[in-house]
Amino acid sequence: MEIKEKVEKSLNRVRPALRADGGDVKLVEVTEDGIVRLSLTGACAGCPMSTMTLKMGIEKALKEDIPEIKRVEAV
Repeated sequence: MEIKEKVEKSLNRVRPALRADGGDVKLVEVTEDGIVRLSLTGACAGCPMSTMTLKMGIEKALKEDIPEIKRVEAV
């Protein structure tokens, strides 16, 4: 399984929590050096807590599942 597939699988674990609040996340790209770029959508796009959600929720989950991930960025 390639890294992009692993990221999608991992994102599917956090999506229910995002969707419960009216938002979602879309994978934009995974770079060669382990940076995941995501787009927060719906309620998450304009939420003041989105940075916290990205770092403490999504990034933490991705790094636990996929050690190759260095960081997660919103685009």
